[in-house]
Amino acid sequence: MMMLDWTRRAACLDLDPELFFPISMEGPSQSQADRAKRVCARCPVREPCLAYALDTRQAYGVWGGTDPGQRRELSLAEPRENVPARPLRGGH
Repeated sequence: MMMLDWTRRAACLDLDPELFFPISMEGPSQSQADRAKRVCARCPVREPCLAYALDTRQAYGVWGGTDPGQRRELSLAEPRENVPARPLRGGH
């Protein structure tokens, strides 16, 4: 698999990937997710990482400084394509 160009500059490149995939986002695993997010906070490619996670609908792990719940909220907040902003008026 070809490595995405931005991944070569990621702060997590040489870290254990398991840090970014806690068993859950609650309880003791929350501190693991927080450690991963601190790595992301200083990462020069945080934005493309988050965009990749949103585009590919990554359901697990910390990507671009976000956990799965945060990415779901971001996805829901994004305007949907091909859906009118208001009801259409007029004929059928």
